[in-house]
Amino acid sequence: MTDNPATVNITDAAAARILALTGGDPASFFRIAINGGGCSGFQYEFRIDAARQPDDVEFVHGAARVLVDQTSLGFMAGATVDFVDDLMGQAFKIRNPLATASCGCGTSFSI
Repeated sequence: MTDNPATVNITDAAAARILALTGGDPASFFRIAINGGGCSGFQYEFRIDAARQPDDVEFVHGAARVLVDQTSLGFMAGATVDFVDDLMGQAFKIRNPLATASCGCGTSFSI
């Protein structure tokens, strides 16, 4: 973990899953964005992207590369991206210190 609040931390499990999804392609990024909506006000969007935008911030864990735009980073600075595989299924989970509440499924939150 780091003390920089503008950092998004990536666990080993998340990095491994990102690499599996991108096939290790160095031109592919895992993008995380925050959108309005969801049952708690904001929701996370995850997708594979091949294009960087001018306001993107890149976070790297091993060969896994994650992009977060500046606006979204303001809603998730200091967060940790994890990947869980349990009885409930497989999913990326965000532990966001800025979230004051979240839904049961963990994909939406409020600040």
